Formats: sequence, structure tokens, C-alpha cells
Amino acid sequence: MAQVSTNARKPDWLKVRPPSGENYKRIKSLSGDLGLHTVCEEAHCPNIGECWGGGTATFMLLGDVCTRGCRFCAVKSGNPKQVVDEFEPQKIGYALREMALNYVVLTSVDRDDLPDGGAEHFARTILETRKNCPDMLIEVLTPDFQGERTAIRKVAEAHPDVFAHNIETVERLQQVARDRRANYAQSLSVLKTVKELDDSIYTKSSIMLGLGEKEGEVIASMKDLRAIDVDILAIGQYLRPSNWHLRVEEYVPPSRFEEFREIGESLGFKFVASGPLVRTSYRAGEFFIENLIRREKKRI
Repeated sequence: MAQVSTNARKPDWLKVRPPSGENYKRIKSLSGDLGLHTVCEEAHCPNIGECWGGGTATFMLLGDVCTRGCRFCAVKSGNPKQVVDEFEPQKIGYALREMALNYVVLTSVDRDDLPDGGAEHFARTILETRKNCPDMLIEVLTPDFQGERTAIRKVAEAHPDVFAHNIETVERLQQVARDRRANYAQSLSVLKTVKELDDSIYTKSSIMLGLGEKEGEVIASMKDLRAIDVDILAIGQYLRPSNWHLRVEEYVPPSRFEEFREIGESLGFKFVASGPLVRTSYRAGEFFIENLIRREKKRI
């Protein structure tokens, strides 16, 4: 893939409108009043207006300080010193009841300072959400929990509808982009373990393009995900949060994202969201997933 200058102007297909609308304002106000963090804001997501306006939001559990320092991520890193808001699951449950959303994504920073990486906190939040919003579909986007099966089991046993964990990039670029405590095999093992524990849970992962990966490497990553029965894939453009982060090696055109979508579907993914502005939590993808899950629940 061709390189671009670090000072290259973003192409027109990456332009987005500023967020607005009543639902956007309501979610922003309520999450602020309760001291909740949304990854939509922390990670500078370009789709925040579309998602919040369309009935989806992504809440970041366990604070806004990550114990890891991935070189693509806008979330700040540091040592949270085992500080946890024990009332956060109840706050999330209350907020979601008031927000009247259809689909929620619960994610978190990496919390390697906690014995279980925050798995129990995830499970409690899922259960509180179910109690307050029984019809809402719940997706979790988790850290790797250092590959600990016991921690993964805690989250899976709370039975989210979708269990997501990102491989982020192709195998060759893992050490370039991710913290040294993360790796490709460990991320695949998280997704594999979820299916082993409960194959009724949909699994999902995400790949960023524009870091210098080759087309064959992207396809190889798709095949690795399908080999462990991952159901859903998101493919999006890496956007540099600041000059301290990894440079963008290429702005991948929409036509190539469409090619990857077609390849992914041919490999057997139930759904592939592929486009320059796609992120793991993406309203267009969640709309499809929501309908898919509700259809299949009716058959049971």
C-alpha cells in the first residue's frame, strides 16, 4: 500500500459533520452528570453524532486511564492504582434506562492493575443493564484480560449478546501498534475461548487499515478470525489522534474497503462493516446485528 506524507490532507471521504441533535445532547448531558465515560468522546470517534442520534452509545467502564500504551490510541495511559467506582454498574443501568437506547456497547480501558482485569465489573454492569433494560441488546468490547480464561468466563457467563475483542492490526504490525503486553495470538485466544464457553454468543473483532499492512496480510487476518468462528468483522481507517501517535501510512480509498467487505462475506462472516469511518462500535453495523439477533431469538 502506498505511503502518504504525515502532513497529507485528509481526503474528502473522511469528512464528517459535527455532532448535533436532541438525542446527542441528552446522552452527553446525562453521562456528564453521572460521571460516566463514553469511548465515543475519549477516542475521538468520527461517528459520535450518527450513533448517539440513532440509538446507540458506547460506555467506557473502569475510568479513563489505561494501564497500557498502544501507539494508535487516543485514550490516556497511566496507573489507575486499583481505583474503581463500585457504583458504576448501577449508574450505567440507570443512565441506559433514561436514555432509551436500543443497543449499548460496554467497553473499558485495560486494567492490568486489577486481579481479574475488571472482568467482574463487566459482568456486574451487564447484569445491571439487563435488570434496568431487559429488551436492550448488549455488546461488550473487552481488553484481553492477559488471556486469563477465568476472567473471560466471568464476562461470558453474564451472557452479553455480542462479545467483541479487537486484534487491531495484522500480525506483522502488532508490536509496532500495540502495547508489548498485547499480541495477536493472545487476542485470537480471547475470541476462541468465548465460543468454547458459549457458542450462542456472537463474537466480533476489528482491523484498522492505513498502518502499512499489505492486502494479503489483511485477508490472512480475516481467515484467522474465521478459523475460530468469529461472526462479525469491522474494518476501518486508522486516523492519527496526535503527532505523538503512529503516522498514517495510507488513506485507504472506499473502493478497497468495499473489496475487503466482499472478501470477508465470502469467507463466511455473518456481517462485515467495512469503510473509512467504520469503528468497532458502529451504528450501521449495530443496526444489522440488532436485527440479526432479534430474528434469531424469535426462532428459539
